[in-house]
Amino acid sequence: MAIKPAKPPTFAWEGTDKKGNLVRGELTALSPALAKAYLRKQGVTSVKIKKKTTSIFNKGKKIKPLAVALFTRQLATMMKAGVPLLQSFDIIAEGVDNPNMRRLVEDVKQDVAAGNSLASSVRKHPLYFDELYCNLVDAGEQAGALETLLDRIATYKEKTEALKAKIKKAMTYPAAVLVVAFIVSGILLIKVVPQFQSVFAGFGAELPAFTQMVIDLSNALQEWWLIVLVFLCAFFFAFRHVYRTSKPVRDTIDRALLKAPIVGGILYKSAVARYARTLSTTFAAGVPLVDALDSVAGATGNVVFKNAVNTIKQDVSTGTQLNVSMRSVAIFPSMAIQMTAIGEESGALDEMLEKVATYYEAEVDNAVDSLTSLMEPMIMTVLGVVVGGLVIAMYLPIFKLGAIV
Repeated sequence: MAIKPAKPPTFAWEGTDKKGNLVRGELTALSPALAKAYLRKQGVTSVKIKKKTTSIFNKGKKIKPLAVALFTRQLATMMKAGVPLLQSFDIIAEGVDNPNMRRLVEDVKQDVAAGNSLASSVRKHPLYFDELYCNLVDAGEQAGALETLLDRIATYKEKTEALKAKIKKAMTYPAAVLVVAFIVSGILLIKVVPQFQSVFAGFGAELPAFTQMVIDLSNALQEWWLIVLVFLCAFFFAFRHVYRTSKPVRDTIDRALLKAPIVGGILYKSAVARYARTLSTTFAAGVPLVDALDSVAGATGNVVFKNAVNTIKQDVSTGTQLNVSMRSVAIFPSMAIQMTAIGEESGALDEMLEKVATYYEAEVDNAVDSLTSLMEPMIMTVLGVVVGGLVIAMYLPIFKLGAIV
């Protein structure tokens, strides 16, 4: 097994240029001496040069998809402006704060500088550049329109990540309601109810059933709260592990989420939008429809749509029109099917699909905004019911005692 050579360190330097102006920057070299020699060739007299250390807080910082989208957008913009590809990599790397992202850009640059194509260079990093990304870059290089394809990829990734952010926002609100209600209930049961319990002990009368139930729950929670907390944490991590490792579990949850009230409609529209956006981008790049559907299947984000797209791919490969196959799987809305039919008849399928994607992305945006507005009073209602119910349970004996007096 070949040993991968260690990457050369990065040096931070300060110096003066030919005009005597103070300049500073960073460069990668095997040693400080080689770094100084490189700077001399650039007309820079180095004053200070030292090896750059990576902060422990930034060392493990992940490269997010949005960072890849920004990298693609910057690369497309600079290439359209006539900046050479290798110089574009240098400019992008200098402006990146995340060390891991900077290292990724430098790795891609080194591969391209060694004579490899951009497509083959990004294929070496599948964790950040998926198959669709690599295929579109490859298509752009072969067609001699790399900057145009990079611009399309950047738009696609920006739209996709914006859509994901909206879905995450929609899913976060219900979870926030449950968590807040759980925390408030726990605090009241552990800290507040015992204070009332000591008062009730001197009544010498039978407590109302509702009050007794709350007191029993408080006693149990005071005794077992640590076990309950450990159980909930263990359940959360076990569920996350099973979800990541078990395809049947993921598929079941995907199907259930589509049928969920409120959230299901948002997820459905987002899947349609991703389908249309991905197919529009790949088809406009000159990728054959059957091959484009391969990328679309994995991009929909839901197993129901993935299975439907695979069925569509099989139908299209046998000569069936796309809109006919979409209608036969009985999952796509009629508006998307009709727009697809118009696109196929007019020869502007990519434009029609882009309109479909834009429409359903706007629908998701409106639905999330509506959900946000709905959830604010719902949070207050849930907390009011929880807190109010506990307060009523504690004051019932007092009210009962007052009525007797």
